[in-house]
Amino acid sequence: MSLFTVFKVSSSAMTAQSMRLNAVASNLANADSIVSANGQPYHAKQVVFEATPMANDDLSKGVRVRQVVDSAAPPRMVYDPKNPAADDKGYVAFANVDVVEEMTNMISASRSYQTNVEVMNTAKAMLLRTLQIAQN
Repeated sequence: MSLFTVFKVSSSAMTAQSMRLNAVASNLANADSIVSANGQPYHAKQVVFEATPMANDDLSKGVRVRQVVDSAAPPRMVYDPKNPAADDKGYVAFANVDVVEEMTNMISASRSYQTNVEVMNTAKAMLLRTLQIAQN
């Protein structure tokens, strides 16, 4: 694997983790919402990754976002009979966002992003050192 392939692999991972962070931000922003644009409670978004071969190299694999799916978890039901959005039993359906899980996803995605930045910096340093050796 060449050092240039390292840049491709790391940049694909950084792009995928960036999309994951965007999904987490959207989920956290809508954690306490009752109604989304379609009139139903907001459904948490989950990013699905897949390995993808890098061009001209069958050995190295990058990552890409295959799809963004809605969580299948049921909405969070809160008893609040005075709320105008309450059903006939007095329950209000809130978004199915688990804030603790989303914070964990955010930490994981940001650390993965940071790790790939470090990989790119290391590859850059190796390339620069190789150029310095070649100049001598």
